[in-house]
Amino acid sequence: MRWWLSVWGLIWTGFGTAAFAIAGRPGWAIACGVLLLIVATDFAVVVHRIRQGSRFQPGRDVPPYEVHSHQNPGGDSGTGSGYGNGGDRIEEVSRRNRTPGPSRTRDRSRNARL
Repeated sequence: MRWWLSVWGLIWTGFGTAAFAIAGRPGWAIACGVLLLIVATDFAVVVHRIRQGSRFQPGRDVPPYEVHSHQNPGGDSGTGSGYGNGGDRIEEVSRRNRTPGPSRTRDRSRNARL
């Protein structure tokens, strides 16, 4: 998708540069030309990353990614606070959504009578 966005940007900035140059607006043509250079650089980076492939590994001089433990900033294990493995938080949210509170039930019955 990013490749297509880069191609789209190249087309539009190229068109803008040419159109403003023909229309006699050198300031806007220069602005579009500068943007064209930025988009062309982005396009080159995108193509380079695509050519590297999805399984690219850096060289031996780059240390491996350090996996951080899932702890909240307070330092406890995060159980039930939404920072743990996520299971507790998901279960809590789904439980809340399944059983409406008494105020919601009363509002629904009141609306049904109206």
